[in-house]
Amino acid sequence: MKVTLICVGKIKEKFYSDAIKEYEKRLQSYCTFKIVEVADEKTKEGASQKMNDSVKLKEAERLLPFIKDDDYVITLEILGKSPDSVEFAKTINECTLRGKSSIVFIIGGSLGLHENVVRRADFHLSFSKMTFPHQLMRVILTEQIYRAFRIINNEPYHK
Repeated sequence: MKVTLICVGKIKEKFYSDAIKEYEKRLQSYCTFKIVEVADEKTKEGASQKMNDSVKLKEAERLLPFIKDDDYVITLEILGKSPDSVEFAKTINECTLRGKSSIVFIIGGSLGLHENVVRRADFHLSFSKMTFPHQLMRVILTEQIYRAFRIINNEPYHK
């Protein structure tokens, strides 16, 4: 299984990078895991809806080339489904059972994802109705992917 995390923006804080690297290392036993970062577009506070849509479109144009036709795409969206860890593991496992060998997770920029990216998604995932910093969301997502593989393989993991 190949798992790719495509993100808008870069990780700036070392403590986030260290946490992500730890889970990347742990994931090596279960899948090929890769993170792709695309540049974020600068946004002005109080920008018009048209300006915000333009920003999201530019970010979408950077994200979409990394997605292949046969990838199973999971977007992180505040209005997505909120499975528990076991249900999330089941979603990942079902991809394998359906013959999907590549899962792509997408974390958008500060304004969210453009509709072109949202439409391409096979699954819309939400961890909470709360808003989290994108860097922290990468840590949380990477940990949950690792937890999912532990669950799939019937291996112990703290609850």
